[in-house]
Amino acid sequence: MADLIDYRILGDDMQLVEIELDPGEGVRAEAGAMMYMGVGVEMQTSTGGGLFKGFKRMITGESFFITTFLYNGDGKGHVAFGAPYPGKIIPLDLGEAGGEFLCQKDAFLCSARGVEIEVAFTRKIGAGLFGGEGFILQRLQGDGMAFVHAGGTIIQKDLAAGQTLRVDTGCLVAFSPSVSYDIRFIGGFKNALFGGEGIFLAEMTGPGRVYLQSLPFSRLADRIFAASRYQQKGEKTGVAGMGGGLLGGLLGGDRD
Repeated sequence: MADLIDYRILGDDMQLVEIELDPGEGVRAEAGAMMYMGVGVEMQTSTGGGLFKGFKRMITGESFFITTFLYNGDGKGHVAFGAPYPGKIIPLDLGEAGGEFLCQKDAFLCSARGVEIEVAFTRKIGAGLFGGEGFILQRLQGDGMAFVHAGGTIIQKDLAAGQTLRVDTGCLVAFSPSVSYDIRFIGGFKNALFGGEGIFLAEMTGPGRVYLQSLPFSRLADRIFAASRYQQKGEKTGVAGMGGGLLGGLLGGDRD
């Protein structure tokens, strides 16, 4: 049985979740996610069940160690955890979801003590070979609350039996185990070379719930990396690029 915890999600684009604990209750979190905690909350860092458990978490993108925050004070205790990049926090009630939910690797933020984090490999060869970010998944198991984070805006889709949704593999955040998951090739030479999207899409078939994110961290990282390369090369765009030397420097903010 997982601990029964109360929570509230604060913020808009850079959210955090504040957990309220009764004496003896605890919450588990990814190492480095804690923002603040009250008096009486004690940290217990371990592998969470031996070396094998630690290695399995590493495969899913989490750290080798996991920290349990246990409240041993009087009254109510509080501890808060923040998402590592701009986006939203999704609360998952595993008890209502049938005791299990699947999510992308490194999506886990925190959960009630008693919720287990396992590795889930995709069952189909297409997903395994070409799934990219969707090849290795996290399986959250238990009957308590778990919290996962995602980038940008969160979209919730409740698929009916037989209803299919195709999404970019990086935009997939989490889905119920009743949803069938596979990877489909998007044919066409021009699509592959000039489409700008991935040539493989995740195909989700209901029934079940699917959570999507509008800004995968991989896209954000790619844009930051591309911008840094332009800065290092001194490249200019627009009018500054065409104006060359003096005009480009003035418009770009370089007055030396």
